[in-house]
Amino acid sequence: MIRRDILGAAAAGLLLPPAFGQTAYPAKPVKVLVAFTAGGTTDILARAVTQKMTERLGQPFPIDNRPGGGGNIGTEMAVRAPADGYTLIVNSVGPMAVNQTLYRNLPYDPLKDLVPVVQLADVPNVLVVHPDVPARTLEEFVAYAKANPGKLSYGSTGVGTSSHLSSYMLGQRSGADTLHVPYKGSGALNDLLAGRLQFMFATIPSVIQHIKAGKLRALAVSSARPSRALPGVPTVAERGFPGFEAGSWFGFFAPRGTPAPVVALLNRTVNEILPSLEEQMVREGADPVGGSPEQFGRFVQKEYEKWATIVKASGATAD
Repeated sequence: MIRRDILGAAAAGLLLPPAFGQTAYPAKPVKVLVAFTAGGTTDILARAVTQKMTERLGQPFPIDNRPGGGGNIGTEMAVRAPADGYTLIVNSVGPMAVNQTLYRNLPYDPLKDLVPVVQLADVPNVLVVHPDVPARTLEEFVAYAKANPGKLSYGSTGVGTSSHLSSYMLGQRSGADTLHVPYKGSGALNDLLAGRLQFMFATIPSVIQHIKAGKLRALAVSSARPSRALPGVPTVAERGFPGFEAGSWFGFFAPRGTPAPVVALLNRTVNEILPSLEEQMVREGADPVGGSPEQFGRFVQKEYEKWATIVKASGATAD
């Protein structure tokens, strides 16, 4: 009876995906797309996790960086890839939850065309100012910005990105009039360090070393709770703007139709790996998450709904 049940399940494709026959997954290298440049937050997290996945599963998980279009180029490559478990993507809030509203003519729907595998981390944005800005608290910064309308400039990694919309939200809530200067790549941070910009919201991993070196001053984080990576730095919400939450997050996705047993194996593997990376991730500014594919899917849907409202209110468009 047991043998007949097993054979029946295998015939129905419930034990092994047909693409793999009788070979256990993974039987060859698994390409992991990253829709941003090497050395960025998404890339750093992806490389740390995939190194452990290689050790655990016995096959390489090489990173393939495909930047451009605010993450859309790499994301579309993942959408169009075979749903056989051998192409994955580590993606983030922009391509998954913002760009559907920001870009009016996307040729795919990431919420429908990609399936969530597991959330890797929450990465709060941190409001940082150049040391020349005479503000050591968020309250002082808002007062200074309101006293100097139109004179403070902030950078972002592009129109409609989390760094842009975080500053937009703060300006909307506080009434401060500031100038947005969008960049591609690391240009905004370089200009902030040089004093050509006065402030920006940036992911903690991208600026934590500059904060520790005194080259930038951290005033507040955009998450609901303080970040373990920056003890003593308050949240924007607890400094007079309740409900303010505008961080970044990262996770694994697979093309729609990827066999459920493969998704389950990847999810379980990453959940087993994350505790060994926790100290490193927290030190670099990320809070590991984990959880089930279903939890991640519900989270991404809520993020899409939140950012759609914010993008529409801001009037931002990338078309």
